[in-house]
Amino acid sequence: MAGIKLDIVTAEGVVFSEDVDVIVAPGIDGQLGILPRHAPLMTMLEPGELRVRKGGEEFSLAVSGGFIEVRPDRVIVLADAAERADEIDVARAEEAKRRAEEQLSRPLSEVDAARVEATLRRSMVRLKVVEKRRKRRPQV
Repeated sequence: MAGIKLDIVTAEGVVFSEDVDVIVAPGIDGQLGILPRHAPLMTMLEPGELRVRKGGEEFSLAVSGGFIEVRPDRVIVLADAAERADEIDVARAEEAKRRAEEQLSRPLSEVDAARVEATLRRSMVRLKVVEKRRKRRPQV
């Protein structure tokens, strides 16, 4: 099967740019499964796990929102942030989660609560992506 070009771009630059076989993205209305020759669409991304399959390998990235544009031969992800599982600092993500949970236990304005909840979601996504990678990795 011919692949589809996937470009993942953040404000810092290009995170990933290769031909892949399958993309599963966390769309605002649910998971989007994308194969070559997919119908064109554009939608927002929720913070979540973006899964990519190329050949017999699958890997994940934690994305913290953004947009995805799907064309029949190319997918462009404009992400607020995107990290491969092996790039995630687990201790930092756990600390961010702990701080956010602590802040949410106190009274906050609506704006502050939304900001802290977004931080909590991002840290939980990052930890989920790392945990899934650990489960897939063969034990030696």
